[in-house]
Amino acid sequence: MQSRAKEPFLPEAPAIHGIIAYPVTPFDDDGANGVATARLSALVEKLVGDGVHAIAPAGSTGELAYLEEPEFDAVVDATIAAAAGRVPVVVGVSDVTTAKTIRRATYAQKAGADAVMILPVSYWKLTEREVVQHYRSVGDAISIPIMAYNNPATSGVDMRPELLVEMFETIDNVTMVKESTGDLSRMQRIAELSGGRLPFYNGSNPLVLDALKAGASGWCTAAPNLRPRPCIDLYEAVRAGDLDQAQALYDDLKPLLEFIVAGGLPTTVKAGLDLLGFPAGEPRRPLLPLDERGRAELKALLG
Repeated sequence: MQSRAKEPFLPEAPAIHGIIAYPVTPFDDDGANGVATARLSALVEKLVGDGVHAIAPAGSTGELAYLEEPEFDAVVDATIAAAAGRVPVVVGVSDVTTAKTIRRATYAQKAGADAVMILPVSYWKLTEREVVQHYRSVGDAISIPIMAYNNPATSGVDMRPELLVEMFETIDNVTMVKESTGDLSRMQRIAELSGGRLPFYNGSNPLVLDALKAGASGWCTAAPNLRPRPCIDLYEAVRAGDLDQAQALYDDLKPLLEFIVAGGLPTTVKAGLDLLGFPAGEPRRPLLPLDERGRAELKALLG
């Protein structure tokens, strides 16, 4: 594979780092109506005020797959306006088609996003040639960085570390990887193949401690919606080399992390926000609100 000379990645100071918080998308009523933009703005303001390092709207937590295009635009506009340049905004722009992914990516760039995140969603299983062309086409249409997002459990496409590094070396604005398989060796392989130049970010909540210790530049997570401070403290403890403190924080967070992943992020996080006195509406059908048994368990986890 042909490689180009990129500047060496400096792991101590990546442009986007730390706790990358994924806000839910609040809907009016039961999710059948539009985005409750005032509520979304308030949630972003809360997350930034809590100290997260970046905001990532329109991910799986934000129910991107269920948004109409005007709703997507409203989420992007409200989030960027609320963040107000205080932290980077990484917008999820994934779609089944390249054309709609490009539309979303170009809209996000014009709105002021710092980067976009792309999951190669497919109905028919994509070949690696098709995956590369998908990212190349989006990259040609925008000038901001792309975070390549590998999550085969939701996308149906598994991008090998070798493929991710190839795209990093041959597509100018593919500059980051979010790895969500829960396989630590994938992250280690990305670092090895790229000579440490390709920043990788952990997208598997239960793996966070091991991933950060392995050199992940950040943690992409919905957990700060519910417990922001322990997430931030965990990241900072690892960066400071205080692994005993990091382990204690992880042990405290682990039951909540496992619960929200197992129950579905939009469903559980929206229920948790409601329990914390910050209602964000219901998830959009076919997703259903958390049942009473689940709410009782979540309430206990939130203390």
